[in-house]
Amino acid sequence: MQLEPGSSDDAGRIAPTAISLLNSVFGLPAFRGEQEAIISHVAGGGSCMVLMPTGGGKSLCYQLPSLLRRGCGIVVSPLIALMRDQVAGLLDAGVKAAVLNSTLSWEEAQAVEQRLLAGHLDLLYVAPERLLTQRCLSLLKRTRLALFAIDEAHCVSQWGHDFRPEYIGLSVLAEQFPDVPRIALTATADDLTRKEIATRLGLDDAPCFIASFDRPNIRYEIVEKRNAKAQLQEFIAERHAGDAGIVYCLSRAKVEDTVAALVKAGIPALSYHAGMDASLRARHQDRFLNEDGIVIVATIAFGMGIDKPDVRFVAHLDLPKSIEAYYQETGRAGRDGKPSNAWMTYGLSDIVQQRRMIDESTGSDAFKRVSIGKLDALVGLCETAGCRRERLLGYFGEACDGPSCSNCDNCTSPPRVWDGSVAAQKVLSCVYRTGQRFGAMHLIDVLLGRSTERVTQLGHEKLSVFGVGTELNDRQWRAVIRQLVAHGHLQSDSEAFGGLKLTESARGVLRGETTVMLREETSASTKRNRRARAVPASGAPGGSGSSALLTALRNWRSGMARELGVPAYVILHDATLEGIVAASPKSRDQLRSVPGIGDKKLERYGDALLQLVRADGNT
Repeated sequence: MQLEPGSSDDAGRIAPTAISLLNSVFGLPAFRGEQEAIISHVAGGGSCMVLMPTGGGKSLCYQLPSLLRRGCGIVVSPLIALMRDQVAGLLDAGVKAAVLNSTLSWEEAQAVEQRLLAGHLDLLYVAPERLLTQRCLSLLKRTRLALFAIDEAHCVSQWGHDFRPEYIGLSVLAEQFPDVPRIALTATADDLTRKEIATRLGLDDAPCFIASFDRPNIRYEIVEKRNAKAQLQEFIAERHAGDAGIVYCLSRAKVEDTVAALVKAGIPALSYHAGMDASLRARHQDRFLNEDGIVIVATIAFGMGIDKPDVRFVAHLDLPKSIEAYYQETGRAGRDGKPSNAWMTYGLSDIVQQRRMIDESTGSDAFKRVSIGKLDALVGLCETAGCRRERLLGYFGEACDGPSCSNCDNCTSPPRVWDGSVAAQKVLSCVYRTGQRFGAMHLIDVLLGRSTERVTQLGHEKLSVFGVGTELNDRQWRAVIRQLVAHGHLQSDSEAFGGLKLTESARGVLRGETTVMLREETSASTKRNRRARAVPASGAPGGSGSSALLTALRNWRSGMARELGVPAYVILHDATLEGIVAASPKSRDQLRSVPGIGDKKLERYGDALLQLVRADGNT
């Protein structure tokens, strides 16, 4: 029987409370947002769903109830790297944790199973395909279980951005373990996805805790794609030299090309995609996690499962599939709460490519309709002239405080909007008169009156629309066409190899019944001025204190991480190191008061940390 928090057992031992464990184990002084309510609900035996942004503290929502309840908490996660890092951090904090996945040998897996049966584990991280085996389910039935935590719960939904078929089988948990509380957690889920998560995991009658999706420390910026690799190099060199970052590309080939370009430019970059040798991929991820200033370039479709808190930027060179995917991927920046950038290049080719992938997929018509709707919402985010944060939060049903977030490109440098109705009519007429089967480049040649070989071969120089668009240049016409696709007046035709055709709404534009307002493309000089107001790179910590001490602490942390074979942030986060610098503690009690220093970390590292502080004071 579970002890009530604060009560005592027959031996007179006081049962811990959630806040006491938060402080003693994790070294944190207080809960954030909905954490306390969620932990209280689950610790009391209740099931629930939790929507909380990346870096919002989801892990504590199942880690603390697992420590408060009798038995072992089972955490279902598809991300092996994340399992490894979380377990390493828990072990360093004094929590009895382990993993059970494909990385273990038979002997190692046997040892973990024996510890579980003996009641020697507080938390066990299990891959979904392992959990669903008859052997594992039988093992769990012979074990006292505190709870089931289903992390990355959006993977259970066919409408989610990262659907994994093995997650559907997790409905067995409600059927075979009805008395064990279940907590499903995700950072991204629209209404449709939430409903499917609840149905599949037996949580229809369970409460849903929804934290704010806002990540105020992340600055969102979306720029017109011109030369994506050159734009990326400039972005990193001017704003994030020496910072850790993630770059997402759509294809493996583009990943490798981008890495080569960054390395040539003197930026330490590594590739990471499913086509690589597994051992090389693991080495690259380990370097990214353990070294400072590494840029990892990965395919958008590949979930990295990283838990690195000091990623200062996430860049997209290609359009993701949905706002959910964009939000999840950009959310890997700034988990430590410090200023970070989410930067993306975007162009017409991105829309055409994503639409073609949907049209050519083997999914049902319903799946394709949902996918197109999600793509349209993301394109709307790219093309909006208003606050990007307001648009992003609105997608998840959350209102943005105030008319301006002051931390996205549209708010810091509001774009101008112009009446593009006449220009839109010219484009749509050109599309119609050329047969609705040509791409943007050919249409622009016709509008500008260029007698190229292809134009003359097709006889398009004889059309009434030939040369009617000389008031705009190539770049401006590309922007007009891209926005007409974004507004739904044009769409790509997969049968015409990406050629553009009119939609039903184009009729109103051609008749003059529909006004078309367009964003004015920002000039390069304005872009440079905008950068001056951008979030700065993360060179120095905020607040007072010795930079020499911070360097000494980081060097000590790096050495300790190498010695223990774990990422540096598992030892102590940057925020904790900076807290030590700011507090300059003279005693173990003063050191213990720094957020991030729990009892076990004080016991293991206290003397070394205080020695570094004293050495700095004597210099």
